[in-house]
Amino acid sequence: MIQRRVLCAILAIYAVVLTAPHGVRAQQSYAVITQNGVPMKTRDGVTLYSDIYRPKADGKFPVILMRTPYDKSVGWAAAPAYQIATHGYVVVVQDVRGRYTSEGDWYPFRHESNDGYDTIEWAAALPSSNGKVGMMGGSYVGATQMLSAIAHPPHLAGICPVVTASNYHDGWTYQGGALEQWFDQNWTTQLATNTMWRWIAKNTNALLGAPVLPLTHYPTFNYASLPAGPDATAQLAPYYLDWLAHPDYDGYWKQWSIEEHFSDIQIPALHIGGWYDIFLAGTLRNYMGIKAHGATDEARKGQRLLVQIGGHAGFGRRIGDVEFGDDALKFTSTDVVLAWYDYLFKGVQNEFATVPVRIFVMGENKYHQESDWPPPENKLTRYYLHSSGSANSLRGDGGLSLTPPKKETPDKFTYDPANPVPTIGGSLCCDAAHYEPGPRDQRAVENRNDVLVYSTKPLAEDMEVTGPVTFELWASSSAVDTDFTAKLVDVSPGGFAMNLTDGVLRMRYRDSQEKPELMNPDQIYKISVDLWATGNVFKKGHILRLEVSSSNFPRFDRNLNTGADQATSREFVSATNMILHDAEHPSALLLPVIPAGAAAPR
Repeated sequence: MIQRRVLCAILAIYAVVLTAPHGVRAQQSYAVITQNGVPMKTRDGVTLYSDIYRPKADGKFPVILMRTPYDKSVGWAAAPAYQIATHGYVVVVQDVRGRYTSEGDWYPFRHESNDGYDTIEWAAALPSSNGKVGMMGGSYVGATQMLSAIAHPPHLAGICPVVTASNYHDGWTYQGGALEQWFDQNWTTQLATNTMWRWIAKNTNALLGAPVLPLTHYPTFNYASLPAGPDATAQLAPYYLDWLAHPDYDGYWKQWSIEEHFSDIQIPALHIGGWYDIFLAGTLRNYMGIKAHGATDEARKGQRLLVQIGGHAGFGRRIGDVEFGDDALKFTSTDVVLAWYDYLFKGVQNEFATVPVRIFVMGENKYHQESDWPPPENKLTRYYLHSSGSANSLRGDGGLSLTPPKKETPDKFTYDPANPVPTIGGSLCCDAAHYEPGPRDQRAVENRNDVLVYSTKPLAEDMEVTGPVTFELWASSSAVDTDFTAKLVDVSPGGFAMNLTDGVLRMRYRDSQEKPELMNPDQIYKISVDLWATGNVFKKGHILRLEVSSSNFPRFDRNLNTGADQATSREFVSATNMILHDAEHPSALLLPVIPAGAAAPR
């Protein structure tokens, strides 16, 4: 059952990709011819299989390619492929290496640049192709686009990556040095299912009935010790063990990091992300990175960004516990792919010709057009932490204000890895039956003694916060290693505490994700926790809140506080962690505030 839930969660992002902006579109409609199981040889002799959908007409057409590990023949892939073909495109949907009908061994990221290059050049030479190839799809299907683009195949002319990453270490497998445990184990479990059946087909010593990987609630700190045993894991998901063996950002990750290769990308791209999406940071980094460092003027000027609501956390009017209104449905279905490629390949002057960035702003629940990301009109504003002065101030319950602190008592809490702060909502994938993603009421965790809570007074007027969010703090710990987590929350007058965005920093990576360094116990360190970004109007009467702790489990793995290897160690200790906020240590939440009247909804 879990494999089915994980698959449905991942594939939902393709069934509803995003809709076209209101504008001009090429109107001619074609009957479609379908060819299934068309083979193609890669440079190393592996055969990959594709389904091809092409207009039933003479002439040559642009090609739209989707390369997927999730089965090319299922409805989420076939339906949009057929629809797009009716508008005068050849659509190729391919099983990537080692998945479903294609030959070879599956290993995430490893073969996608070369295989993508070979497939693009093969597709460009199809009899019905005019030589221009674009790509589409989300999540890992977005990764196949980015990894193809950095190889700069000559006939790739545009991409449309949806909710995907820019670095498969930070922002996919790890975040701030902490393992993305919930996502990594759920996604890998789902992927290993197809690998298992392929393995069974080749071997008589079947593993039927054996669990493949541990679920995140499996009660052990040692998540490299799997219920099915190390041999099964090595056969079905060797990459998972490699991920655990490479917690640092080293050569293993750099070889296929998109961020290391922005200057190799030569083409325009439409990047589509979502608030509460697990890969939001990657979407934003890809847009900014190629715009700044792309290999050609066409690439640098040709980046577009659309941020909607949900992503892997869901699509629709309602995400999590929150209703976002009719505008949340403004961008739905594969029409957005048509609009993008009608503009890019057919010269249609729709809104992609004039609007580089479009952002859904929560609270107001409207889309805003922007000239760039981050919005250039935002003003970085510091909200300083303050003690409440109450008897309970050692637990938190402090204030946030624009006034810098003077002489104040630090706030302390005890982080016990045996009793971590539970994950409630947020950027989760891929098993909503156990942990529901998106905006959820945070009051249950705010009542814990290991969560510090800092709040403004009720706002006197609406305030828009759109752009990157950072928590800059001075902190210490009794341990040689620990985590610090931070969460931005919008509190309504009725008390509903809606999480907006959050982050984590593993202290051994405070200065570098390449070269970890343990702490000196009780030494004070200045650090920054990246909360990624948000777009939200805090309405009049609402409270802006910051939650600070040292765990968010099972979204992130629990820091054992010992400095030992997280994947293999079973020993742990509790840590006394301290946040300072005084004149010499002015800890603050850095928010991108949009001045009133600076942005108008469209």
